[in-house]
Amino acid sequence: MQEQLRKLKDINHMLKKEIRQRIGEDLNELSIDHLRVLEQNMSEALNGVRGRKYHVIKTQTDTYKKKVRSLEERHRNLWMEYEAKLEDPYGLVDNEGDYESAAALVNGASNLYAFRLHQGQHHHQHPDLHLAGGFGPHELRLP
Repeated sequence: MQEQLRKLKDINHMLKKEIRQRIGEDLNELSIDHLRVLEQNMSEALNGVRGRKYHVIKTQTDTYKKKVRSLEERHRNLWMEYEAKLEDPYGLVDNEGDYESAAALVNGASNLYAFRLHQGQHHHQHPDLHLAGGFGPHELRLP
């Protein structure tokens, strides 16, 4: 056990000396060859650290790109839902059997216009819409 303890102490002493040399201390006693080896070891360690750093950055970038694509897809879906809900107020008005507009559309008429009620103005709010003979100019808007 004494021999094992002595070996561990020697290893610990060498590691502490190597650490001091890597931070720039205790370099005076090293030969040029040892300095070159130390420089090469530090360069290899730096390349390893740099490689791990770039790998982490690339992984994070890829993760964020996936999140952005997912959010863009969600945005597109929500936008399509929103537009679909906006289209609900549009529609054909039944003019008590007068289907000339529909026939004109089938025959290629290009002078038909779509109208919609302002937000919040629906049939249940204006029960006399059909009785009044149509819309006033202030109630209609081109889409």
